[in-house]
Amino acid sequence: MRATACHISATSLLAIALALPTAAVAQDSEEPGDRIIVTGEREQALTQESPTGSRLGLSILETPATVSVVDGDDIRARGDIAIVDAVSRAPGVTNAGNPGNAGLTFAVRGFSGQGSVLQLYDGVRLFPNNGSISFPSDPWNVERIEVLSGPSSVLFGQGALGGVVNVIPKGPNSERYESDAEAGYGSQDTWHVAGGAGGPLGDMFAFRADVSYRESDGFVDRGESDNLAISGALEFKPSEDFSLTLRNDFGNANPTKYFGTPLIDGELDTSIREENYNVGDATMRYRDNRTALKLDWQVSDTVSIANTAYYITSNRKWRNLETYADAGEGLIYRADNYGIIHDVDQYGSQGHAALASTFGGGVSNDLLIGYDVNYFELNYSHQFASEYQEDLVPVTGFDPGLFLDTVGLIPRYHTDTMTWAIYAEDRLAITEQLSLAAGIRHEENKVGRWNWVYDDSGTTIVGDTPALNGGADAYKKLSSTTWRVGAVYQPVETISLYAQYATAVDPLGTLTTFSGSASQFQLTYADGYQYEAGVKGLFMDGRGSFTLAAYRLVKQNLFSQTVPGGAIEQVGQRSSQGIEASLDLALPAGFGFSANGTVLDANFDEFDGFEDNTPAGVPEAAANLELRWNGGDRFSARANLRYVGRRFTDNANAFRVPAYTVVDLGASYAVTDNFAVDLRLYNLFDEDYAFSTYGNEQWILGRPRSVDVTLRASF
Repeated sequence: MRATACHISATSLLAIALALPTAAVAQDSEEPGDRIIVTGEREQALTQESPTGSRLGLSILETPATVSVVDGDDIRARGDIAIVDAVSRAPGVTNAGNPGNAGLTFAVRGFSGQGSVLQLYDGVRLFPNNGSISFPSDPWNVERIEVLSGPSSVLFGQGALGGVVNVIPKGPNSERYESDAEAGYGSQDTWHVAGGAGGPLGDMFAFRADVSYRESDGFVDRGESDNLAISGALEFKPSEDFSLTLRNDFGNANPTKYFGTPLIDGELDTSIREENYNVGDATMRYRDNRTALKLDWQVSDTVSIANTAYYITSNRKWRNLETYADAGEGLIYRADNYGIIHDVDQYGSQGHAALASTFGGGVSNDLLIGYDVNYFELNYSHQFASEYQEDLVPVTGFDPGLFLDTVGLIPRYHTDTMTWAIYAEDRLAITEQLSLAAGIRHEENKVGRWNWVYDDSGTTIVGDTPALNGGADAYKKLSSTTWRVGAVYQPVETISLYAQYATAVDPLGTLTTFSGSASQFQLTYADGYQYEAGVKGLFMDGRGSFTLAAYRLVKQNLFSQTVPGGAIEQVGQRSSQGIEASLDLALPAGFGFSANGTVLDANFDEFDGFEDNTPAGVPEAAANLELRWNGGDRFSARANLRYVGRRFTDNANAFRVPAYTVVDLGASYAVTDNFAVDLRLYNLFDEDYAFSTYGNEQWILGRPRSVDVTLRASF
């Protein structure tokens, strides 16, 4: 949203909070205070530069890949509470989160999990440990979210076969001061407060600060949750060509200790949708902090340099009874007392230098050479010497009991992961219509693992340091070289036809917790490749935009772990092929329309006993639809529909989760030039649906019909 207002008014408030699809003309009024003058203008995403699609400063139209943008103002206007809700508005992205992966996991193009869909924060890769990333925790400070679909290892390294999700936070604004705030309350005693401010501090400095707090009782028994997110950034910019930005982001989340609802006789029993079968003293906490220093320097008209150095700490704690099943005769079987602590330190640096050149005949070339160095340290603790906890409780009216832990959460192992990479990107613009792009990356990873040694009691550590686990097998050196090539043809300035071929690699399991059990396999990376072709463009003088892409994505030499912690199986090959499309259109009379969707065929090509089956957790159809209306005065409204097709919870396709459709409504009224009231109705038809699962017959249910009211202010 680019504001051109001469003053901050409720017009700006509506343009920001409601993300209107078009620039509205000023409204005539006899008195200045009678009407809202809409002076905001929404920039088309296709014309924006995308650092996720390319580091060469290319717009999405110029990039030979599918890049989608979810605008931060749209996120807040819809009332999306979590990052995963916002990201799954993008074409072809669905929610695959559950408590075991911190609820922040996606499925893209037939592949799911944090080992195949890489997550970035402000362009820096986040490393999952034990398949769990919990940062960032709140969308309040998000400027936008970019999704690069398909193999992306060339830019970001291993673990990016299915795609990349890049959350880009709000940054300092050196041109004008701005501030906004909101407070809301709704169903399930859900409430939140948030505020942010930013602007110049003299001639050379600018800042941005945001804070958000959310709390809810949840829709299940003992479903309380809370979340605190704080962000701050300070920019030093002595000239237009040089900037240095220091930022810090902190998140402390205590999510709902709800691991799902067990099926009764293989079916969802809606009478128990509010039951929580976890123990009464369950614990789940995620605490993350990220500090980064970012440099951007335009050395000359043809040379630029950028670098980001960062340090991330993360602490996660679980103490839950996690597995539930129908035992018949009105009883539920509960088991798996699982307690763990992750203590993580991650730091590194990534940077690049770019050179722009022009040759005779109008040919131009942009070349970028970069590096990426990361170090990751994990200390892992759990109650592995405890007694196994299992019991039977009534379907309703039971005492939840307490977590059984006889020895406490004690250290189990320690890992060190060191990665470094060099990469290059190049774009050759042969004519104004035709360009070629290519990239290559070589990456080296070294993982070491040490186990703590205990005496016969299993509770006392022997020695001061952990012992190397399994001799030489505890060290693994993994290397890979990935590449991509593509072409873009623009018959006119607003239309792009493109094609690309890209390769990528995924690690076996989680790189940072590499297990000795994997050493039996010759291959430790699953490699893949993708063919993609598409068209994207603008029409109706920029009031409409569209994208259309077709692809085939193949993953070879991959592994499967059917049961968490169980045996690892080597799978020959799986693939997906599909179509993704999106449309955004500004209509007359203040109406706007957005739609996106995907249809794909995902299957195992080579996997004994499972050939032609659909991989677990992958929906083969998904869609989002939004209708917007701006009444031209102080009132506006929107409706959102989300559809996710059926999925299977197992590779044998014996357990199916049905498709679901959820409809949300929202309306906003600007009381004054600086204050507005929002009313949001979630899950209009009170759909009982599972957005994810935890095991074959344990469904993670979505929020029932709920109403929220929010007061917003902008100055």
